[in-house]
Amino acid sequence: MTQATPSRQHYTTTFTVDRSPREVFAAVTDPRAWWSEEIKGVTDQVGAEFLHRYQDVHRCTLRVTELVPDRRVVWRVLDNYFNFTADQSEWPGTEIVFDISETADGAEVRFTHVGLASQHECYDVCSNAWGGYIDGSLRSLITTGKGQPNPKEDGEAPAHQDAASAARAKRS
Repeated sequence: MTQATPSRQHYTTTFTVDRSPREVFAAVTDPRAWWSEEIKGVTDQVGAEFLHRYQDVHRCTLRVTELVPDRRVVWRVLDNYFNFTADQSEWPGTEIVFDISETADGAEVRFTHVGLASQHECYDVCSNAWGGYIDGSLRSLITTGKGQPNPKEDGEAPAHQDAASAARAKRS
C-alpha cells in the first residue's frame, strides 16, 4: 500500500513492506543506495552533515538531527539549490522525516518532508521526485536489496528526473 498526502505545509507518503524495522532503518540511513550515489559525508550519525548533489539540477546540505534505531530518522536542510526554480528559499529550514513502525507483517515507513508546502514553486517537481525516490527506490532497496538512486555524474537519470527537466525547459 502506498499513500501520498499533500497538505499546505508538508508532503507525506506511506508504504508497508514485509521487512523488519531494523532492515528499513538500515536502508534509510544509506541514502547513497536509494537517493544519490553522489552523496558526500556521514549519513548515520546525529550531528553529521552530508551533501546531496545531482548534476547542476539539485544540491543541498543536510544535518542528521535525530536517529532512533529502527524507529526514526530526521534530517534538517541547511542549504539548497535547484536550477529549475526562481525561489531558492523553499527548502532551507525544512525537515525530512522517516518514521518506521512495526506491523504484523513487517514495517510501515512514513516519509514526511515537513515544510515542503503545496504552494511552493518546487512542490510539483519535488513531490514527484520524492515519490520516485521513496515509493520506488527506497522501497526497492528495502525489499530487493537494490535501489535506483541518481547515478554518479556520467550515469543515466532515473525517470522521476523528467519532471525537473520539464520545469527547467519551461523556465528557459
